[in-house]
Amino acid sequence: MNKYISAGFIFFIFLLIYYLGSFTRIPFADAIGFVLPVEQGDFETTATATTHFLYVNTAIFIKNITGINAIEASRFLIITSGALTVSVIYLTVKSITKLEWASVAAAFIFGFSFTFWKNAEIVEVYTYNSLWLSLFFFSLVKSFAEQKKLHIPLAGFFFAISLWVHIQNILLIPAFILFLYYFRKETKYVYSSLLIFLLIFGSISVLNVSQGLSLSSPYFSERGEWLSNSFKKTFVQYLQDLVKSVVYIIYNFNVFTLLGIAGIYFLYRTNKKMFFVFFTASLCVYGFATFYAVTDNYVFFIPFNMIFALSIGYGLSQVQYPWIKKWSWVCIFIPLFYVLSLQIVSSTEKGQDFGNYKKYKGGLEYYMYPWMNNNVGILEFTIDKKVAPDLIFWMTEEAEIYIELLKSKGFTEKEIRKL
Repeated sequence: MNKYISAGFIFFIFLLIYYLGSFTRIPFADAIGFVLPVEQGDFETTATATTHFLYVNTAIFIKNITGINAIEASRFLIITSGALTVSVIYLTVKSITKLEWASVAAAFIFGFSFTFWKNAEIVEVYTYNSLWLSLFFFSLVKSFAEQKKLHIPLAGFFFAISLWVHIQNILLIPAFILFLYYFRKETKYVYSSLLIFLLIFGSISVLNVSQGLSLSSPYFSERGEWLSNSFKKTFVQYLQDLVKSVVYIIYNFNVFTLLGIAGIYFLYRTNKKMFFVFFTASLCVYGFATFYAVTDNYVFFIPFNMIFALSIGYGLSQVQYPWIKKWSWVCIFIPLFYVLSLQIVSSTEKGQDFGNYKKYKGGLEYYMYPWMNNNVGILEFTIDKKVAPDLIFWMTEEAEIYIELLKSKGFTEKEIRKL
């Protein structure tokens, strides 16, 4: 089967999966902070660490041209980006391995990975960010595996665009520089890639300075001291963070984690240049995500998870055991792993205590299931003036603004509760 037809099938399969599992009501966390500006409809004019310029403006653009509301415009952007990303993962693995079965399996393994799947079901920036990064990784692989020189400048373009979505992607700059260094003899393409990257990336600072912000505004947030706090932890806390990061990997990739490790080894043996580019990218992202002092640091692992999924695909193709290919289809049962995990954790005393503590946002299901249909909503929680055991005042404040905005458009309180 033609690889682009396969990619199309994978796209529609995951589009359906993500649509069926998508949130029923606006979830907790950052969701309301993304829906509100889209509903207000004012295009973002600055690109700071928390405004996510390209994501918000793309969602507003979709809302304006389709006439759908902010919630549905956000849902469309998120699940479409998610499904497209899975298709690009397939195409990238296919470029490395040339094997259909390994590429399809890697795509399904990544598409069902907990963190990515979860973020494809809520209102968040990460699937849209992943789409641009997947195209960046695709261009890197094409340049190495197939000597497609056109992908060298394309890598610079996709990488620069991703920075307009999420500034965390600056962590990939060392890998990008190493990539250009390896292709330094292709001067025309390397200089083009670097120029494209600098022009697009530099435009972020130009935009912000023109709006009266500082040169450092794209990189720092006024909302918290998360970055500085990351350097104030004790040795034990750093060790706990490291252990937790390993648990994240296993929960995302379960038994396929071993194949990812195998893929790292085989790539080192067969293509050291590609290995060191992706190793550099992985090290920077994984290190940052592991020790970043925020409660939801798991989302910052997604770029690493994408690279690890590519490694799983390569591991599948290189491990010389016939039963690996024969049983690769079991990846479609990954959702059952989450069901089983919830049953095990909910049977423990600590699991029950945690579930009761987090009951206000859905309990253990919220944290252990990637799908979000029939979820507890922040708007209903705010209307009922419920009190959470955690500090979520910034969510309820934005929810109150959104509720008043909807009421001004003729929505009743009963209708708002369902959103």
